[in-house]
Amino acid sequence: MDSRPHLSLQTTQPKHFGQGWISGVLSVFFGVLGLGAVCCFLFPSILTMPELRALYPIPWVRALLHTVLVAAFVSGAISASLRYNKALGATGLALALAAWLLGGSHASSSGEVHNGPFLGLDWLLLNLIGYSVVFVPIERLFPLHPEQRTFRRQWRVDLIYFAVSALIVQVTTLLTMRPAMVLFDSARNGWMTAHIAALPFVAQFFLILLLSDLTQYWVHRAFHVVPFLWRFHAIHHSVEVMDWLAGSRLHLVDAVVTRAISYVPIYILGFSERAMFAYVAWVVIQATFIHANVRWEFGWLRPVLATPAFHHWHHSAEREAVDKNFAVHLPVLDRIFGSYYLPDQWPESYGLAEGASVPEGCLGQLVKPFTG
Repeated sequence: MDSRPHLSLQTTQPKHFGQGWISGVLSVFFGVLGLGAVCCFLFPSILTMPELRALYPIPWVRALLHTVLVAAFVSGAISASLRYNKALGATGLALALAAWLLGGSHASSSGEVHNGPFLGLDWLLLNLIGYSVVFVPIERLFPLHPEQRTFRRQWRVDLIYFAVSALIVQVTTLLTMRPAMVLFDSARNGWMTAHIAALPFVAQFFLILLLSDLTQYWVHRAFHVVPFLWRFHAIHHSVEVMDWLAGSRLHLVDAVVTRAISYVPIYILGFSERAMFAYVAWVVIQATFIHANVRWEFGWLRPVLATPAFHHWHHSAEREAVDKNFAVHLPVLDRIFGSYYLPDQWPESYGLAEGASVPEGCLGQLVKPFTG
C-alpha cells in the first residue's frame, strides 16, 4: 500500500468533524482572503474601489489581516496533519506563505493612488466574507434540502460568476448607468427631480422599489418570451441546485440589459443618493436570499414580498411553474399581470425543461447564446 501523502483533490476520506476537511476548507478560505488583502495593499490603484478606500480603518484592517493569515496557517497545518489527502491543507499553507512573502499585514502600497480603471478585488473580498458568514450558517441550520452540500455540484462555476461580477464592478456600473445618463438626460425635469428628492427617505425608497420592479418585471418577462433574449437568460435558469450562490449565475448581457433599463426611470425622476444606496443594498441582499436553500415560509409576507418560496417556483422545471413569478421584489405585479404561482409546497426540481441544456463551463455559457 502506498503510504505517501496524496495531494490530489479527489478523495474518499470522510469530511465530518475531526477528519481535517473543515480545517482544510477554512485554511483555503482564509488563505485566499489574506493573499487578496495583501495584493490590495500592494496595488490599491488597480485592485481597490476609490469609494471604499477612504472608509477603511487601516490599523484595524492590518490587525485583522494578521489574524486571518495566522488562522490560514494554523488550520492548514491541522488539516495536513489529520488528512491522508493533503491537498486542502497544503493549498491553504501555500496561500498564507505567499501572502507573508509579499509583506503580510505590513505590506505597504507605493506609487500614486488614482481612481481607475480598477478591478474591485476589495469589493469581492468583502462580499465573499459577508455572504459566507451570513448565508452558509443559515443554510446549514435551516435547510430546505438537508442533503444538499455547501460545496455542491457546479459550485465552482457559480463562484466564478460571483467573483467576476464583483471584480468588474466599475465596468458593469458604467454599462448600466451611463446609457441612462447619456440617452435620457434631456427627459429630466428640474422641478420634478427637486420635489422627488425632497420626499421623505422612506417614501423615496418604496417608490424606487416599485418603479424598478415594475421595469424589471417586463424586462425579465421579455427575456423569457423573446427567443433571442432567452438564450442569455437560460444561463441563469440552468442552475439545478438552489442556494445563495446560485443567483450569481447570470450572463453579462442579461445582467447589463436588465440593470440598464431598470435604472432609466430612477435616473429620470432624480431620487436622492441616500435612497439609491439603500435600494442597492436591499437588492443585493434580497436577490441573494430568494435563491437560498432555506425552508422559511414567511406566512403572511409571501403575497407582499418576494421570498425564497416565490422565487424557487420561478426556477422550477415543473410545467405549471414555467414563465411564472417574474417580479424581483413585489409579487403583486405577478398577480396583476397574471403570472403569479405560489402553491403551498416547494418545487421538486429546478433547471431547464427536459431536453434543454447549456454548457457546464463558464466560457461555454458565455459564448453559447451567440451561437444559437
